[in-house]
Amino acid sequence: MESTELARKFTGMFGGQPEIFGAPGRVNLIGEHTDYNDGFVMPSAIGMRTRVAIARSPEAKLRIHSQDFPQSFEFDSNNLPRQATGAWCDYVLGIAVALQQDGQTPPGANLFVQSEIPMGAGLSSSAAIEVASALALLSLNGATLPLPDVARLCQRTENTFIGARVGIMDQFISCLGKAGHALLLDCRSLDYEFIPIPEGVRMVICNTMVKHQHAGGEYNRRREECEEGVRMLSKWYPQIHALRDVSVDQLAQHAHDLPEIIYKRCRHVVEENQRVRDGGDCLRRGDLLGFGELMRASHRSLRDLYQVSCAELDLMVELAEGLPGYYGGRMTGGGFGGCTLNLVDANYAKTFADQISTRYQQAVDIKPAIYICSAADGARLETDGSGS
Repeated sequence: MESTELARKFTGMFGGQPEIFGAPGRVNLIGEHTDYNDGFVMPSAIGMRTRVAIARSPEAKLRIHSQDFPQSFEFDSNNLPRQATGAWCDYVLGIAVALQQDGQTPPGANLFVQSEIPMGAGLSSSAAIEVASALALLSLNGATLPLPDVARLCQRTENTFIGARVGIMDQFISCLGKAGHALLLDCRSLDYEFIPIPEGVRMVICNTMVKHQHAGGEYNRRREECEEGVRMLSKWYPQIHALRDVSVDQLAQHAHDLPEIIYKRCRHVVEENQRVRDGGDCLRRGDLLGFGELMRASHRSLRDLYQVSCAELDLMVELAEGLPGYYGGRMTGGGFGGCTLNLVDANYAKTFADQISTRYQQAVDIKPAIYICSAADGARLETDGSGS
């Protein structure tokens, strides 16, 4: 649904003419589970977007509707719930609550949410809803925030209102994505660098169409295991505050001093941070084969050390090997299902997509969803439907 169609549907439901704000999903080229360890990541925004149409309401009501999600919601805008409802509207409601806590209480408003991003696929549909909603709700008071601050607001909402202890990566790239570029982000300082992705390559995202139910609890458990690793390693290195402060050599010296499972988690994060730095060097010099090898190493580490892959993700990665134009690939996102990301020569992207779809369907009798993407721009006002 483009912005003009969304505006028409909004008017049909609520009356009046809305402003429309859009924010993209993302795919992470490399740097998985490093963000909440103050580490380094390299995501890219993708062309699939979530749009939020919004207009003031004369009543002190916050009304939230979508054709993509079940049930509509209505809240007293002067007395918003302080706890999540457990429904999809929490990603909008939580932003309104956070703005209220920051002294920017949104007035009564009608919101119509539309998303092109598949839910539960590891493409950051939740961050896109949060970012688009934040820009929309801020606009009602004529307020603006620097985009990095919008990202922080949205991350805080997911941490404290939704209850998911996510890092800053998803919200940051949804805010600041740039067409044709990956973003190398230091998740501690929020310093970042845009790195061009060669024009002749496409990101082919392969959705396994599975999502194992224990993903949420396992995500928080991995974070706790990393924090335990920091506590234990600080006995020898009191200056460290997160795993990003630990070098490969330092960790190796204490491999036998840590419980095996804690060592595995720490090793993934420490080595993955180095892979992100090395990946930046590869992209700067246009070395796609070198970058592809780093992606393969990342997937092996996520499978064997961090243990967040699953049979379907591993199979999808294996099936890509040997296909024409393939540079490399890995699981992307939190894990336990969702998507793989593959870097593929643009001339072979369609053939690659067709062949891997056939291979996967023959192997597991599930038809995957395949998306051929290029790096896209971040969040913006889309009122006129042209993206300007």
